[in-house]
Amino acid sequence: MDKRLRRYARELRRNMTKAERRLWRRLRGGQLGVKFRRQQPIGRYIVDFVCLERRLVVEVDGGQHDGSEYDRERDEWLEREGYRVVRFWDNEVMKEIEGVMEEIARVLREMEG
Repeated sequence: MDKRLRRYARELRRNMTKAERRLWRRLRGGQLGVKFRRQQPIGRYIVDFVCLERRLVVEVDGGQHDGSEYDRERDEWLEREGYRVVRFWDNEVMKEIEGVMEEIARVLREMEG
């Protein structure tokens, strides 16, 4: 793995957004029965959160992501690599964390069987 990418991922972990920090507090420690990693390099990309066991990527997006061509290409590449990508807006995480967690749990259950 590219050292620059690893270094950048480490920097992103130190400088998470408020929404990312809030979601991480709920994802960490196997609270959903699976392990998540944060700011994890996959290929040439860094994803916000990933459950490697289930190949589930969770992204938390601010307004700069609205309709982003980069995000579309990135999601398509991740899906070709066997990952499922779910996205939430920052304000969803900040205002509706229980609903976000329920959706992540639902997707994980769906991917189980």
